Amino acid sequence: MATLKKYDIDGKEIEEISIDDKKLEKKANPQLIKDYLVAIKNNARQWSANTKGRKEINRTGAKPHRQKGLGRARQGSFAAPQYKGGGIVFGPKPKFDQHVKVNKKEKRAAIRSLIVEKLENNSTCILKFDDKKIDKTKQIANLLNTLGILKKRVLVLAKQSTFNNFKRCLRNIPKKDLVDIRAVNGYELALCQNLIIADTIMDDIDAILTIGKTK
Repeated sequence: MATLKKYDIDGKEIEEISIDDKKLEKKANPQLIKDYLVAIKNNARQWSANTKGRKEINRTGAKPHRQKGLGRARQGSFAAPQYKGGGIVFGPKPKFDQHVKVNKKEKRAAIRSLIVEKLENNSTCILKFDDKKIDKTKQIANLLNTLGILKKRVLVLAKQSTFNNFKRCLRNIPKKDLVDIRAVNGYELALCQNLIIADTIMDDIDAILTIGKTK
């Protein structure tokens, strides 16, 4: 059974919340998680790199120098790759659609497994979330320092409609991200060292752990 500590914005422990072992049992196959994370990175690429070959370079058609009599290798065009501004040999070209499809069921299973991993490693806590009481970056920094995670990569999960001030105050602290629970992806979960969950989304977390769906 995983036990999560709940803190207020000042870093004071309020209570402990237990999560049933049955919600932590099912885990996705490691290969499924890897494929999902690789798909996220591949789908983030634009595939738009483009270089010009010697046929596409707009240069003069005159020969660089005469064919014979100079003891030099014959050259036919300033667009050749050995000249400055010449064409690129085997350079990148725009590719066809490289999008990798990820099934919703697989995505939910991967996200669920990554959250369970954070719960089992005791790298997760709950925050009593009140956006109206947050107005300075110093408050967030003091909270993270009290929890001992100020220098670590931290991901905060909350609802977008409730974290305007929190997001503004958090953006000046490096390696800290705040994401809407409905838009979180596996790469963000895998990248972070510690996870902070707002108490306002515990129902969403419970839904992920039980049926793999968010509200």
